[in-house]
Amino acid sequence: MNYKELADLIFPNAKEISYYEEKYPRRNLPEGAIVTRFAPSPTGFVHIGGLYQALAARISANKTGGVFFLRVEDTDQKREIENGITGIVNSLKDFDMEPDEGMISETESKGEYGPYRQSLRKDIYQAYAKYMIEQGKAYPCFATPEELEEIRAKQEAAKVRTGYYGVWAKYRNLSLEEMAEKIKAGVPYIVRFKSNGREDRKIKHKDVIKGNVDFPENDQDIVIIKSDGLPTYHFAHLVDDHLMGTTHVIRSDEWLSSVPLHLQLFQEAGFKAPKYAHIAPIMKNDNGNKRKLSKRKDPEAAVSYYKEIGVPSLAVKDYLLNIANSTFENWRRQNPNVSMNEFDFQLNKMSVSGALFDMTKLFDVSKIVVSRYTAQEVYDESMKWAEKYDNELVQMLSNKEYSLKVLGIERGNVKPRKDIAKWSDVKENIIYMYDDKFINTKIDYPYQTINEKQEINKILDLYIEKYYNENDDKQTWFDKIKELSGELGYAKEVKEFKANPDMYKAHVGDVSTVLRVALTGRTNTPDMYEIMQVLGKDSMIKRFEKARNC
Repeated sequence: MNYKELADLIFPNAKEISYYEEKYPRRNLPEGAIVTRFAPSPTGFVHIGGLYQALAARISANKTGGVFFLRVEDTDQKREIENGITGIVNSLKDFDMEPDEGMISETESKGEYGPYRQSLRKDIYQAYAKYMIEQGKAYPCFATPEELEEIRAKQEAAKVRTGYYGVWAKYRNLSLEEMAEKIKAGVPYIVRFKSNGREDRKIKHKDVIKGNVDFPENDQDIVIIKSDGLPTYHFAHLVDDHLMGTTHVIRSDEWLSSVPLHLQLFQEAGFKAPKYAHIAPIMKNDNGNKRKLSKRKDPEAAVSYYKEIGVPSLAVKDYLLNIANSTFENWRRQNPNVSMNEFDFQLNKMSVSGALFDMTKLFDVSKIVVSRYTAQEVYDESMKWAEKYDNELVQMLSNKEYSLKVLGIERGNVKPRKDIAKWSDVKENIIYMYDDKFINTKIDYPYQTINEKQEINKILDLYIEKYYNENDDKQTWFDKIKELSGELGYAKEVKEFKANPDMYKAHVGDVSTVLRVALTGRTNTPDMYEIMQVLGKDSMIKRFEKARNC
């Protein structure tokens, strides 16, 4: 009996690996092109940390003329959830990060290097496992769960590392004939990698993000094919990244400790290993302590959360790039309307210790992003969001012509309004502009310096009777408010009031506040001239009448 005969006994129907090497040829790409992937398991919602990794992968591939593909790692089928792949695909689509290749639905994919679901690649894995057995680098292991538990107990009692290695690898050194006899007798088995590593030897590795790292060699005889015939994560990683031509594995740094094993697998199989870039987890400040974003505790951990509250996908990606590369924020400031693909993103400039995720900062970034939208874009996105999440906003926006005017206030200026961070903010920010909402709502008018009823009514009445003209330009409009102020004993200029406060009741800014509060019920709004232009005289009279009667 030789290794090839043993391999044929275990995998009688598996093809030679030459078949797959020819079927999946090396990619014809520009020199330096990065081929990388997003490779989640369909076991739950997509985490913002996963999107962070996918964005780093997507932009790295784009920048170099490479390939970004979506591979679904579904070999652990006990944990798989219904429509898990759909959730992954839709999450990438929601953020305009569709892959160049890979899964595009539960059952469909695109690209020449598939299948892109690991559960559909069983024959491929078995061919490569057979190859490893033929090379004497893998073997059938017959250890029962009870035997493995007994080994573990002895190791713990002896206070040595647990695992299946060295003298503890009970079935590693059976003769080929003994292995064959057990297989023919129907004894259950799995297939293990035969490690030639030693824990007392070190390997040196240069991670793209972490830099130089030293590890002990891997000496564990890990399982590569489970009892169901499917591979473990580690073996699938070897086969898939080899055949799919992955040049860079960009993944969470929880996998850093797997590097010695993965490099060893590539070396023993005779394949070129990819470069590894281990991304530190996104952290959260929790009462002064940094911790990982939690799926259980933090709603913002799920990428679906951003769609539900209506944060534009571009804002989320801009923010993630802010925390990925510290130079991005300044670049974006200088290039507000340029695609992020033009940014010189560098994997090796990502944080080694873990970036802090700050929702307040995200919303600030989002306000800047939304401030660059046209009124039509804000209308379209708000309506799309509202149709799913807010019927009242749909009803408000149904008067499209008027709503576009409302959303156009202070938009397109040198300093556009920055009051909308998410589409769920829109209603609160514009509801006062709709008469049916404003007139019928009880309002506690927050008047400031000028708050006597009689004085407020004088200002409102005189403004409508003598000073308002809808055809006035902005300068004329403001000059008239100054004239109104002077007529009623208020300083026409703030500086005049500050110089001689005893000569005046208050100043023109205080008079403007009375008009603003009476019109909107608020002290802080976008430009009042534009608000008046949109409301028109009839609406203003109704609003002033409401204010007079309150």
